[in-house]
Amino acid sequence: MERRRFLQRISGLLAALGVAETEWLSLGNPYYQALAQTNQRKLALLIGINQYPQSPALGGCITDVELQTELLINRCGFAAADILTLTDEQASKDFIKAAFLDHLGKQAKSGDVVIFHFSGYGTCVNLGTGILANAIVPVDENNLLGTKSRNYLLTESLLLLLRSLPTNQVTAILDTSYNHSPDLKPTGLRVRTRPELSTAILQIKELEFLSQLKNQKSANNHPLIINATSELNQQAGEFIFSNGTAGLLTYALTQYLWETTPAKTISVFLSGVATSMYQLGGKQQPSLLNDSKKFTNNLIIDYFPIDNLRSIGVVQAIEEDGKIFKLWLGGLPLHVLTNYGVNSRLILDTGAELTVKSRSGLVAKAKLTNKEIANLPQVGQRVQESIRILPRNISVNVALDENLERIEVVDATSVFSGISRIANIVTTQETADYVFGKVAQIPSRYGLFCLGGEPIINTIGEVGEAVKVAVQRLTPQFSTLLASKLWQLTENQGSSRLPVRATLEVVNSIVPRVFMVRDTLGTASQDNILQLPGYEGIAMPTIPVGSRLQYKIENLSDRPIYLILVGLNNNQNAFAYYPWEVFPATEIPPTKPQLIEILIPPGQTMKIPDNQSVSGWLLPTRYTFCEHQIILSTAPFKETLTGLAMPSASAAIAKYPTTDQQAISPIVNPLEVAQAILQDLHNASKVETDINITANDAYVLAVNHWASLNFSFQVV
Repeated sequence: MERRRFLQRISGLLAALGVAETEWLSLGNPYYQALAQTNQRKLALLIGINQYPQSPALGGCITDVELQTELLINRCGFAAADILTLTDEQASKDFIKAAFLDHLGKQAKSGDVVIFHFSGYGTCVNLGTGILANAIVPVDENNLLGTKSRNYLLTESLLLLLRSLPTNQVTAILDTSYNHSPDLKPTGLRVRTRPELSTAILQIKELEFLSQLKNQKSANNHPLIINATSELNQQAGEFIFSNGTAGLLTYALTQYLWETTPAKTISVFLSGVATSMYQLGGKQQPSLLNDSKKFTNNLIIDYFPIDNLRSIGVVQAIEEDGKIFKLWLGGLPLHVLTNYGVNSRLILDTGAELTVKSRSGLVAKAKLTNKEIANLPQVGQRVQESIRILPRNISVNVALDENLERIEVVDATSVFSGISRIANIVTTQETADYVFGKVAQIPSRYGLFCLGGEPIINTIGEVGEAVKVAVQRLTPQFSTLLASKLWQLTENQGSSRLPVRATLEVVNSIVPRVFMVRDTLGTASQDNILQLPGYEGIAMPTIPVGSRLQYKIENLSDRPIYLILVGLNNNQNAFAYYPWEVFPATEIPPTKPQLIEILIPPGQTMKIPDNQSVSGWLLPTRYTFCEHQIILSTAPFKETLTGLAMPSASAAIAKYPTTDQQAISPIVNPLEVAQAILQDLHNASKVETDINITANDAYVLAVNHWASLNFSFQVV
């Protein structure tokens, strides 16, 4: 810890003394050299820059450093003294180089684990020859004001530095991007790309530094370098959530590693992170900057030494003489975190239970529930869910595009006020689900967009449409999107106490191929990421058009469990899996469908669909993003079946009159069905009434009574 404090204070001290950083580093300071002597085998250098003197401020880079610090200490076993952080004014180019060479270069040995993380601006700069190269932007981006010379650190130089380390367990996370897009898109993300003038050139000394690195003998290792984007036109974004901002890549990566297990391969890990990023912001996808084939079958534990103990967070501090416990909840999926209700309960492996009393961003304040417990919570102990509280007044959060004119904002706000229970306008400091704005083309049209600026399919209106008409037109779509949001809030793969496993299989051939596995045991690692021709750079799982899919659900518990499957198709319409019978069987056409409760006995396995003639569901068209939610409960889905029964089942029978009574079928009242699912899980939980809330205010869900598994992929 002394080492980190020393380096954090040195920038201001040197400035006060009038000594240049490079001069000080060349003095061979004995205290500095003494601090470098350590035998620790896990080293990290984390850099985050929010405040740039010559560029617009970013908001989530310091949060990224905090996310990684909590992950490395509490999930990967790093010692706090071996994590060096450089933030804002500390992160000058010379200090970044010096910290790398001293903290990592002088200490790392063969077999050590090394993590390098950068969150801040990236750019593309002229090397002076007309050749453009990617670079990360330090805080002293232009230390010679008024000149065309730029003080950047080339990513090529960084790669050579990483390769110089004498260990093969080196990982770099670059939560930045380099090619700025001038297109004005409706976006809810702040972009981490700094546009650069064509006349600006890189400083000569940086080119000399690169030349020195090229001439040095390399350790010839192969670092794992995870970049925030996979394509030239993609830009790294950071999103705003309640009282916080974070990088899309860093949050998704941190949360996934809190939830995952050591058995995951790099390809499965990257696929999971990519899916989370898509769910959070749209098209932005991570990539490996180096040869990805070298890492396909490597385990993530080789680079992040995670343990087998999954959790959603950690006890960060104890306050008010042991009355208040400060909890860090970075292991929760963001959509769950932002709706995590007061009075949710968390447990520790010692048996202590905590009740959440307040939450701000990633941090919650909690009190002991069982005050008679002998072993009080301690700093650094992991916490896991016991009871999840979800408010009943959840709505779709919509941000207004900053490019809308004032009168457009006024008109949109007036209409949204009338549908606030379904869709609600949020401020720039609140978490948005979507953006209402205009397409970039002229004449413009109104529509709905993901946070990254990608239009939501079937939401763009006609030319000349008034703002008020556009919002009214989108109201049914908001209802469907809210339904999807509600059933996604049930996701609890990492915390459910109901032991189940679900496998998604592609059944195009005689032998089904396992494509994706989800379980609540922390053992699933069998995902097979298909790399189709032309889609090799896409990390998200992809399935060819025309494939047939089948789920295999295993009840590993000693109780019978009930199942419902819901999702949105490629037209953003809601669907569900609900088999039915027709009574009487002789009636033509059948008009009285009877939905069947799907029950899986203890220790048994069920396939859906399980038709004798044709296996699986056909995927006949291209899906931009396909998302299924398999929800399992210890009690029947009575309310859900009632909601599905009349309108949806009748529509399904009209489409599949006699041929297929095990189809994925449309839901015509998705919001009512989603609310019924939550009510059924609430009823199944049977939580004691000592929780200080009423059933009319919130859904109270106990983790030992339900499991909800998400399957997301593309069909191409």
